[in-house]
Amino acid sequence: MSESQVIETAAAPAAIGPYSQAVRSGSLVFVSGQVPLDPATMRLVPGGIEAQTERVFDNLEAVAAAAGTELGKALRMTIYLTDLGHFQQVNEIMAKRLSPPWPARATLGVAALPANAMVEVDAILAC
Repeated sequence: MSESQVIETAAAPAAIGPYSQAVRSGSLVFVSGQVPLDPATMRLVPGGIEAQTERVFDNLEAVAAAAGTELGKALRMTIYLTDLGHFQQVNEIMAKRLSPPWPARATLGVAALPANAMVEVDAILAC
């Protein structure tokens, strides 16, 4: 097994618990769930599901870049929504931010997310 490397960047929100923004192991990067916090203020971005989803993808892209890869190399994503009624809006933003081949993905409805976010996304990326 290869040695793990912690990935950290100020361009994405700092971890708000005992975890890393991402960990690289071999040719894979495991990105922790990103919520729509502005990394400069560590506050939830204003606006609805579209603004929150855009910020989440901005945060994911920042962590990917810090790991030396890009979000377009996502192999797997999990999307957590506090309202599955937002499924279509999130799909539209994801389709705008990524291109085929699409990553494998699961979308889960959850009761609550950190910082009262409406959306959270984690990812596994290739390097």
